[in-house]
Amino acid sequence: MFRLQGSKVLAVDMTGDAVKAKNGSMVAYDGQMSFKKLSGGGEGLRGMVTRRLTGEQMTVMEVRGQGTCWFADRASEINLVALRGDKLFVESSNFLAADAGLRTGTEFTGLRGASQGNGLFTTSVEGHGQAAIMSDGPAVVLRVSAQYPLTVDPGAYVAHQGNLRQSFQSGVTFRTVLGEGGGEAFQIRFEGDGLVYVQPSERNTIAGDV
Repeated sequence: MFRLQGSKVLAVDMTGDAVKAKNGSMVAYDGQMSFKKLSGGGEGLRGMVTRRLTGEQMTVMEVRGQGTCWFADRASEINLVALRGDKLFVESSNFLAADAGLRTGTEFTGLRGASQGNGLFTTSVEGHGQAAIMSDGPAVVLRVSAQYPLTVDPGAYVAHQGNLRQSFQSGVTFRTVLGEGGGEAFQIRFEGDGLVYVQPSERNTIAGDV
């Protein structure tokens, strides 16, 4: 059972089951717990190899036991996402934890991943259960529909779920429009039906000055 204590600490109550979490994110626990580091952030050899090739540094641990374990990372805001057989795509730096029964892996994302220095892959979480993702400041959940596509600054993007298509638009940037320059070289456009999570504070991206 996932529950928030405040907005920056995740409590997970376990009765012999397990949870996957970002390595090093455990801040306290009671009861009896065991910790095991998992290879890469994905399932099996493919997850490990793709992360090595793309330079991603996220590692995941499995926590199993009886009691409650608390997780946090750099005082980031934590957002709970319920999955009902669908797939969540989340930047590796924004992933905190997921039910052990959920499948985690890597997905090719193209230019967006390369622009942020996170490689060409992003983390995917799929199945039935709960996941916890982090954001720099309270995340905003935006609905995308056929009538209302959405364009997002890549530095503010956190995650998305649903039946969405991504495309990349280059040219005029948000900051260029404001006359500030030095903005993103492109934006991400989402079309279809689903949800996009964005954060109010942008991460630094390699493409920012391109």
